[in-house]
Amino acid sequence: MSGKWAGFTHTFMATEQNTRIALAEIMTHLQTVGVPEEQAGGVEIALAEVVNNIVEHAYREVAEGRVVFRAGVKGNVLRVLIVDAGVELPGSTLPEGKPANLDTGLNELPEGGFGWFMIRTLTRDIRYRRLRGRNHLRLMFDLIPKVC
Repeated sequence: MSGKWAGFTHTFMATEQNTRIALAEIMTHLQTVGVPEEQAGGVEIALAEVVNNIVEHAYREVAEGRVVFRAGVKGNVLRVLIVDAGVELPGSTLPEGKPANLDTGLNELPEGGFGWFMIRTLTRDIRYRRLRGRNHLRLMFDLIPKVC
């Protein structure tokens, strides 16, 4: 990959309302740095799942916490780093994420896990580590090449 990373940083407090606002702002920035419009929906779904998990689980024991979102595009790759100071993932590992069995009744659908399946499906690579009391989640997306 040649060229420089085109990117930005966005920081917000992890509340349900702030999440909606932040995701809208992040998606605007992502399209500005080169995420194709036809791919933005899938990227947004993955990012919404991650940020909602941070709000619901990582910061479940506190009123709110800060989320730092860094993104960059270089060539046909989008790299995202999301950092929070919330609760560590259980076992310090990413959930496996399994597809939901849709052959059951609505009330019988399992709680949790499907979001991680979607995130894994929409990304090329996902990595997690706990560093100095913070969760660091890195997502890589392959972008649709621009046609000249």
